[in-house]
Amino acid sequence: MMPQFNPTPAHPVVDHVHGTAADGTRLQAVYLEQSAANVAVALIFAGDELPRIVHWGRPLPAAGRGEWLPNLYDASKPQRVSGALDETPWPSVLPTQAESWTGASRFEVSRDGVELFCRFAVRRITTDIINTVDISTVNTGDTAAVAVIAEDADQGVRLRWTCELLPSGLVRQRADVSNIGDGVLQIGRVELGFPVPSVATEILTTTGHHLRERSPQRQSFTIGRFAKASMVGRPDFDASLLLSAGVPGFGFEHGEVYAVHTAWSGNSVLSAERTPYTTGVIGGGEVLFGGEIALEPIADTVSDEVEAGAKTDTTTGERTTAAHGGPAADPWEPRRSYRTPWVYGSYGDGLNEVAARFHALLRAQHPNLSTKPRPVILNTWEAVYFDHDFDTLAALADKAVEVGVERFVVDDGWFGSRRDDTSGLGDWRISQEVWPDGPKSLKALAEYVHGKGMEFGLWFEPEMVNPDSDVAREHPDWLLAAVPGRGAAAGSHGAAAGSQGSAGSAARLPMQGRSQQVLDLTNPDAWRYVFDAIDGLIGELGIDYIKWDHNKLVTEAASPYGGRPAVHRQTEAVYAMWKALKANHPGLELESCSSGGGRVDLGILEYADRIWASDCVDPVERVDIQRYTSLLVPPEMIGEHVGASPAHSTHRPTSQRMRMATAFFGHLGVEWNLLKEPQGAIDELARWIAEFKKHREWFAIDTLVYADTGDPAIRLDGVVKPDRSAAIYRFTQLTTSATYPAAPVHVPGLKPEATYLIQPVPVNVDLGGGWNSAAGGGELEAAANGQTPLGWWTAEGIRLPGAALASYGLRMPSLHPANAVLFWAIEV
Repeated sequence: MMPQFNPTPAHPVVDHVHGTAADGTRLQAVYLEQSAANVAVALIFAGDELPRIVHWGRPLPAAGRGEWLPNLYDASKPQRVSGALDETPWPSVLPTQAESWTGASRFEVSRDGVELFCRFAVRRITTDIINTVDISTVNTGDTAAVAVIAEDADQGVRLRWTCELLPSGLVRQRADVSNIGDGVLQIGRVELGFPVPSVATEILTTTGHHLRERSPQRQSFTIGRFAKASMVGRPDFDASLLLSAGVPGFGFEHGEVYAVHTAWSGNSVLSAERTPYTTGVIGGGEVLFGGEIALEPIADTVSDEVEAGAKTDTTTGERTTAAHGGPAADPWEPRRSYRTPWVYGSYGDGLNEVAARFHALLRAQHPNLSTKPRPVILNTWEAVYFDHDFDTLAALADKAVEVGVERFVVDDGWFGSRRDDTSGLGDWRISQEVWPDGPKSLKALAEYVHGKGMEFGLWFEPEMVNPDSDVAREHPDWLLAAVPGRGAAAGSHGAAAGSQGSAGSAARLPMQGRSQQVLDLTNPDAWRYVFDAIDGLIGELGIDYIKWDHNKLVTEAASPYGGRPAVHRQTEAVYAMWKALKANHPGLELESCSSGGGRVDLGILEYADRIWASDCVDPVERVDIQRYTSLLVPPEMIGEHVGASPAHSTHRPTSQRMRMATAFFGHLGVEWNLLKEPQGAIDELARWIAEFKKHREWFAIDTLVYADTGDPAIRLDGVVKPDRSAAIYRFTQLTTSATYPAAPVHVPGLKPEATYLIQPVPVNVDLGGGWNSAAGGGELEAAANGQTPLGWWTAEGIRLPGAALASYGLRMPSLHPANAVLFWAIEV
C-alpha cells in the first residue's frame, strides 16, 4: 500500500490596500501569504511605477495590516543624496534608468536598430487566488497571484508582469512584452529581479565540467555584478541551478537565505548585483541573441497573451496547438509578444528549507513519483557500450531480474550505422546489422524484457546528428548553421531548402563536438521527421521509458529555415515534442540526460520524470554532485546508479557498499556488466536493492536534509518522513578527518521531544569486507578501521531523544576513506 500523507493544505492570503505616502504619493500595497509554507511577499506600487518588493520572508502580523501595509513605502524609500539623480536608486522588479537604476541594463529593446529607453506606467493591477495546474492537469494547490499591465505609450511597448506565491512557498515572476507601436520591436534582454535585504552579503553558486558537475563556490556579495550565464543552448555542467544570497556562513540547516532559478532549458543567466546606492538584487532570465525575437505590432484590442491563433502554455510559454503530435504550425510565423521564462525565488532558514520548496513543486507536477514507486533501472551503457547483440543483452536482462531490476534500458548503438559515436546519429531506424528482423531482433529483446516483468527503455539523442549519417547527407538544410548559406535569407521559412551549397556558397557549420551537429527542430519538416520516428518506435517496441540525451554544445545556432539565431525556438520545439509524445503515450516516462547533468532546470523538469546527474558514477565524486543537484531536484528524480569498480570515468576503485549506499536515496539504478561479476557481488547487490524497495515509496514524499558539519572530510544526509516519525541517514567518510576517529555528528530533522530507536540499516550491520571486481572477485578489507566495537552499531541499536541527537549528536563508525554507511531513527 502506498504511503499516505496529507500536508497542511494551502490557505493563501491576498491583501490589496490603498494608502498615501508622507510626500503625498498615492500607494497601492499587495500582500501575498502562504501560511502553511511560512512565507509572505509584500509589494508596493508608488503612483504608476512598477512594483517594488518590500518584504520577502516570514508572514507579517495580520492585526492592522490593512492600515500599516502601505507604510512599508515610507519605511523603505531612500532619501535623495548628493552627486546623483533626483531619485536615489530603489530597484523595482524590472529596474530601468527611468527609475534611476544605474546598474547593468536589465531591459533592452530596440526598434530600427535604435535602443529604446522605456518608462513603464502601470495601467492595471489584478490580484487573485488561483489554481495552479501543470501539464498533467493536476491541481497543485491554491496560489496567491498578482498581475500588472504597464505601458510605455511613447515607445510603443506593453508589459504584463505576473507574480505568484505557490503553495510550496516558492515565489515566481515572469513578464510578457508586446509591441503596441509601429514597426518591428527587437527584444534583447528581460531580466527580472528580487531585491534582497542588506543582511544577504554572501553568495553561493556552483560550477563544474563534464564528470564534475555542481561544485560549490562562495564569495562575498560585493558592489558590482556577478553573473552565471549559460550560452550553449542548455544550462550545461557549469550552470548554477540556484544562485543563493544569504547571511554570512549560511548553511543547509541555518542562516537566512534567498535563492533564484531561471526555469529555461536554453540560454539563460542568473545574476547578483549591488550598486553603491542599493542593497543586492538577485534574478535572471533568458539570454537572447540579436534578432532572435522580433515582434510585429499588435492591435491594441488584441490580447497580449494570445497571438496568431496559438495557445501559449501557462507554465513554459511555448506555443502549442490543441491537437497532439506537433508544435504550432510554424515556429517562425510572426510573433507579437514575448514571454520570459519563470524566474523562481525560494526563501528559507538554510538551504534545506530552500530546496524543500522546489521539491514540493516538482512532486506536485509529477504525481507518478509517489503513486508509482520508482522502478529500479539497469542501463546497458557501461555494461556493453556499442557492443550490442541479442544473446548478450538477454543474458544481462536475466541477471537484472535476479538482482531485482524493474526497468531495462538499451543505450546508444541500436540504430543505423551507429557502431561507434562517429556515424549514424539521426538515422532513427533499427540497425539490421545488429538487430536483424526475426527471433533476435530489437523487438524480440523488448518482448523478452517485458516477458520477464520489466519495463523496456531505449536511448535517443533526437536533437543531434552525425555529419556521417543519411539524414545529414539527405537534408543538409536541416542542420543549424553559423552561416546558413546563400539563399537562406532571414524569414525564408524554408524557401531556400535546397540552396545549401548552391551558387558556390555552402553553409558554414559550427565547430563540431563529439562528431555531432545540431538538428534544426525549428524546421517543421525536421521536427516531424524526428517526432514520427520516435512516436512510431514507441508503438512498435512497446517503449515505456526514453533516455533522451543531448551531447553537443549548441553554438553559433542559426536556422537556415528561419534565417535567425534559433536557440529560443529550438528550446520551444523540444518542449513541444516532449509534451506531444507524452500526450500520445500516457504513462511514458522521459529522462533528461545531457552528457550527464548538462540540462537540469525547471523548464525541462516540467516534462522529465528524472534527470541524469552526471556521466560520472564514481561514488566519491557523486556525493557532492548529487548533494548540490538536489538543491533543485528531489532525490527520487535523480538517476543514481551503482557502477563498476574501478569507475569507468575516474578509474578509482571503491567498495560495493560505498557505491550502493551513495545511490540509495535516489532513483536507484545499475550501470554495470553483471555478467562479469561473481555471484557474491550479485547477491549483495540484490540484498541492497531489496532493502531500497522497502523504503522507496516514502523517499518520494520524505524531506531531504543535509547536516552542517565542521569536518570537510565527512557528509551526513538523510530522508525524514513528513511527520518526523522516522528517518534514514547516510554517513560518508570521503577522506581522512583531522579528528581520529571522526567526531560525533548531530542528526537533523527529528522531533526534539520524541525518543528514537537508532539502528544500522540491516544490510550494513556487518562492516566487514565488500565485494569488488577490482579485487579479482574476492572481498576487500573491512570498511571500518576501529579497533574496538562501536557500542550502538548493533542489530539492537540504542534509544535517544531527538534533542540529544540534534545537539552533541552520535558517534559514527570509524571508516576508511571512500566509505559510507546507513542507519535509521524510528520513533518509539
